[in-house]
Amino acid sequence: MAAESAAFTPLALPVLPLDDEVVLPGMVVPLDLNDPDVRAAVEAAQAAARAEPGKPRVLLVPRIDGTYAGTGVLGTVEQVGRLADGDPGALIRGRSRVKIGAGTTGPGAALWVEGTRIDEQVPEPLPGHVAELAKEYKALATAWLRKRGAWQVVDRVQAIDGVSALADNSGYSPFLSIEQKIELLETADPVARLRLATGQLRHHLAEQDVAETIAKDVQEGVDKQQREFLLRRQLEAVRKELRELNGEKDSEEPDDYRARVEAADLPEKVREAALKEVDKLERSSDQSPEGSWIRTWLDTVLELPWNERTEDAYDIQGAKAILDAEHAGLQDVKARITEYLAVRKRRSDRGLGVIGGRRGGAVLALVGPPGVGKTSLGESVAHAMGRKFVRVALGGVRDEAEIRGHRRTYVGALPGRIVRAVKEAGSMNPVVLLDEIDKVGSDFRGDPAAALLEVLDPAQNHTFRDHYLEVELDLSDVVFLATANVLEAIPEALLDRMELVRLDGYTEDEKVVIARDHLLPRQLERAGLADDEVTLDESALRKLAGEYTREAGVRTLERSIARLLRKVAAQHELGERKLPFTVHEADLRDLLGRPHHVPESAQDPAERRTSVPGVATGLAVTGAGGDVLFVEASLADPETGAAGLTLTGQLGDVMKESAQIALSFLRSHGAELELPVGDLKDRGVHIHFPAGAVPKDGPSAGVTMTTALASLLSGRLVRTDVAMTGEVSLTGRVLPIGGVKQKLLAAHRAGVTTVIIPKRNEADLDDVPPEVLDKLDVHAVTDVRQVLELALSPAANGAEAEVPVAA
Repeated sequence: MAAESAAFTPLALPVLPLDDEVVLPGMVVPLDLNDPDVRAAVEAAQAAARAEPGKPRVLLVPRIDGTYAGTGVLGTVEQVGRLADGDPGALIRGRSRVKIGAGTTGPGAALWVEGTRIDEQVPEPLPGHVAELAKEYKALATAWLRKRGAWQVVDRVQAIDGVSALADNSGYSPFLSIEQKIELLETADPVARLRLATGQLRHHLAEQDVAETIAKDVQEGVDKQQREFLLRRQLEAVRKELRELNGEKDSEEPDDYRARVEAADLPEKVREAALKEVDKLERSSDQSPEGSWIRTWLDTVLELPWNERTEDAYDIQGAKAILDAEHAGLQDVKARITEYLAVRKRRSDRGLGVIGGRRGGAVLALVGPPGVGKTSLGESVAHAMGRKFVRVALGGVRDEAEIRGHRRTYVGALPGRIVRAVKEAGSMNPVVLLDEIDKVGSDFRGDPAAALLEVLDPAQNHTFRDHYLEVELDLSDVVFLATANVLEAIPEALLDRMELVRLDGYTEDEKVVIARDHLLPRQLERAGLADDEVTLDESALRKLAGEYTREAGVRTLERSIARLLRKVAAQHELGERKLPFTVHEADLRDLLGRPHHVPESAQDPAERRTSVPGVATGLAVTGAGGDVLFVEASLADPETGAAGLTLTGQLGDVMKESAQIALSFLRSHGAELELPVGDLKDRGVHIHFPAGAVPKDGPSAGVTMTTALASLLSGRLVRTDVAMTGEVSLTGRVLPIGGVKQKLLAAHRAGVTTVIIPKRNEADLDDVPPEVLDKLDVHAVTDVRQVLELALSPAANGAEAEVPVAA
């Protein structure tokens, strides 16, 4: 390691500032005397040298943006004369580093400062690692000089022995920045300075190697492109000669695209945009990636059915017959399609097909539980109207570009699903089914539901603009059918653009008709059975729909029929059963096992849930349609001291509030109802909703919880054949709720005969099928006292019952 500086000699020197330049010891540099600062410093040094022996001395100090460095170099003026261009100049040699101190006075106009010479000492002989460092620097410097062709300098660098001189030799390197040279100047330790210079040189050589590699690759790529271009031109010339020999007409691809665009039946604006792209294609080279983008875009535009339309079937009676034949029930949506066709027919008869650029399309939202036929209904609608049908699956779509398309600049860009659906249909007025629109998600790639706003808006979709096409596409004649299971999952702005049609599920009679006319023939074919080999009695179908399945749709019913037919086919192949065979109600247990959904009314009275006080039957709406919901209440033992209200069953905040309201109503009106409300003050109340793994929320269980608590306190049983729904207020008013049709269908499926609903929901009974209403005794009430009178058994029947106590 180098030793510390051994001596410090005080000096007084004139300052020669160097703007944007650094001189290190050992360097010889010519300076222009036309610069006032250089002339002043040289003249001051010459004046001082007359009084002292030796060459004139100056202090070379780097000056960056008017700021002087803290370390300078003692330089001697070797010669004053003319530079190569004829201007006066001085040749100055850097001698040693000087630490700059305070200013002082001296002859001439130059700035004089005091400085301390830094004498650098390196131990002799050199330590091993220092010698290796010097060897590495010389090798790197030699490699760099040879690349530049400076062979005459290589020997001079190899002849340098001193560590300090070797490090300062980097001052000649043109690739070093001013900051790097100042860092070398201010590093007093020779070994540290040599290590710094070696690192800088090594880094530069690495960058130079990378740059040479890149330049070589670029040159090879250019040579390859030029060779490919030349070969393609030669190939084109050969093909042209061959066409001329064979007498074929010469036709180039850009001219072919122009002819196709001019011959195509395109709207005027689309034709103008396409011809502009053809112009770009003709100007671009074969190797340009833009050429392939333009060809793909032109192919897409030319394949779209811009002026292709199918004629609507205006046979209203025939369309209604098709809908009735392919789908049982669903009267609302059938009526809506029939109305649409009737209006279209009248508009067409009066010449009102297009008004303001818009045609008479339709946007319907079919909302209902799974399995009610929403998706298959779309194909039936297209069949009834005589239109093409396209299904667009939106479940799980999270990228906005799936709807509006990608920009053409992206690799692998495609038009959106709407444009692709129109292209697939081959007409501008298809029936497009947007399946599972409530399953659309959103993330950092955008919100597809927001992109659907323009598609489904009848006031905007006649000028729909896809990001890929960038031309207007008229969607106003398209019939859009959107399907969803959950209405609340559809964004409000999107729902506002669609006409809502609810499919609340099928009655038991409708299920029997669907199973007989649609499901059974389809499953017979899939099971390899003829129509006359296996038949199902109507009683068997009714029991399948009522006790083996309990759903709003018919998917599970179809699976049950398929399982039954497979069982019969397997028994026939094993020789256990002969065909033809008729399945009766009594045969279902042997073929499918015990029923899974036996109605409460069909169970033994001792096994029913409402056979003890404190249990009431409510009605709820789930994602799979309507369902019955049991509410259980119990009182804690007064000795435990566990007062207050406990709720279990994974309940939402609204349902928890309904429980609080029910408890508060009974506490304040218990005496009026002749209930022992003292138990509510001293004993803990526990309300439980079975099926605790299923989340439950909503206000419609308010009357059910009130009835369960009243039954618990009075000891009177809740009637088995009664189910109820409605929100309760603190004053005992029964407030309206939603989903009345689905709840009544669920009550009918569960075997309930009496249903209690709010009075203000009486208008919703018009939507319930008449065959269901005929089998239900529906009571519309306004006060919870009416509910208790209807739901609770007479006191004599339940007076001896024991009040349940929570463990």
